[in-house]
Amino acid sequence: MLQEFAKTTLFILASLLPIINPPAVGFIVLSMVPHATDAERAELARNITINSVILLAVSLLLGAYVLAFFGISIPVLRVAGGIIVAVAGWKLLQSNDDDDIHDHEHGDAARSGLALRSKAFYPLTLPLTIGPGAIAVAIALGTGSPNEGPLPVHVAGVSVALVLLSIVIYLCVRYACRVQRFLGEVGTRVVMRLFAFVIFCIGVQIFWRGLSGLLNPAHAVAALMP
Repeated sequence: MLQEFAKTTLFILASLLPIINPPAVGFIVLSMVPHATDAERAELARNITINSVILLAVSLLLGAYVLAFFGISIPVLRVAGGIIVAVAGWKLLQSNDDDDIHDHEHGDAARSGLALRSKAFYPLTLPLTIGPGAIAVAIALGTGSPNEGPLPVHVAGVSVALVLLSIVIYLCVRYACRVQRFLGEVGTRVVMRLFAFVIFCIGVQIFWRGLSGLLNPAHAVAALMP
């Protein structure tokens, strides 16, 4: 039983951790909200972590049923998610640093806090932290459970894996600002632009994978036709 527990925990971590990539998530969140206060970052990290765990748990347990109910395929999920990620990266690339600083210095604090809370789920959790790739993998892992239902040891393993993932996500999002202080203002702006470009490329890649999944059956049928 202990071996099965360890196997389940490590399997979930090995499958989801590289896709989520919490260190990159921390820098992405930093680039999206560069002027948040320390208290706001703590609240944002907590909200993103809670939202991420809920999304992963729902995807593991109910994701396949939800997609089947609405008739949504994994390729379509990737196409839609890729568009959202690419648009978020493009907007970040086109953002004006001076305007951001001006808005931060002269904006209302309560309004700023409300805006950060509204961003905690979209786009910072979905799709930038838990994107279409992570959801697709979680759904695939959920459908691989035994036909008679998940055993208690598997439930325990999944729970521990999600707790460990949540800790890593929280630490990376919460303390990414430490790297910002090390890089300085100019270095931070350069890193933000680089990560904005990376976000855009990730969105295009997710979109292309989904589009390829939609077009491959059509190509196969066309190849069989005389």
